[in-house]
Amino acid sequence: MRAIEPLAISAWYLRSRFNARLRWSGIERREVGRDVLKLEHIDARRVLPGRVLERLIDQRLHFGRQRNRAEAWPDLQRAASALAQIIRKVKAATPGRPVIVSPFHYVSQYANIYLIDELRKQLGLASIGVVSGVPQNIYGSDEAMIPHIDILHTYSETNRSGLGLRAARSLKRNGVVVLFSDAPPFTLSGYPMETVGVSLFGRPARIHNGVFRMGAPLDALLLPFYLRFEHGRFDAVVFDPLELARSDAPQRVADCIEKGLRDNYSRSLVAGHPSMYAFAPAR
Repeated sequence: MRAIEPLAISAWYLRSRFNARLRWSGIERREVGRDVLKLEHIDARRVLPGRVLERLIDQRLHFGRQRNRAEAWPDLQRAASALAQIIRKVKAATPGRPVIVSPFHYVSQYANIYLIDELRKQLGLASIGVVSGVPQNIYGSDEAMIPHIDILHTYSETNRSGLGLRAARSLKRNGVVVLFSDAPPFTLSGYPMETVGVSLFGRPARIHNGVFRMGAPLDALLLPFYLRFEHGRFDAVVFDPLELARSDAPQRVADCIEKGLRDNYSRSLVAGHPSMYAFAPAR
């Protein structure tokens, strides 16, 4: 894995000479961070090839598991162990209290999902529900690689109106469900969802309201985290659990989103769209 980022950087600089879409995708990532979010430190060498790095990590993880189903990543296992320990403490202190685990969109969606699968094992769950908008089966059958992950797909044309109900049922059944609460509204512009007003980077912004609408009535806790990837190694930054029933819960989630972008912008999977959190399509 140590060679994967230098490979991504070299591939981007070479391919971007001939591929305008790739070139401008990288430039947009850099300019949104610098000019829209006003981030102080933008390492262009790492920000520009972000999409290429994501794809290479996805492929390495997916094809590695195709070749060897028992392949494990100790870094991701350690991150899952930290999350499992927090969840067990919550369950011990308040038995029956549901927990919504919230990976933010960083590094690689396959890395996030493999971490969640490891978390499932450590919690002793037969399956775990994951609300996801990531296209399915990009490199082959996802179900074959992660058979114990119940993907509740945001873009599903079948029973999409019941997505929230299915997620709530999964949460009640297992006590844990996974939802990416940092998804910017533009990512679901084809199926606009309800948003809530917050402040991000000192300006008015919108984030999705679904996690609050589902979690608040159940007095659920949100456990947000994001992945880092440095020198070929994965690591996770885990935030303190948030009470979704609190009136300030949306702003507290927004604060976590902002901290993640300030700390780890070069690894963001949603960076590059000029609206980011400033605009929400009408429902």
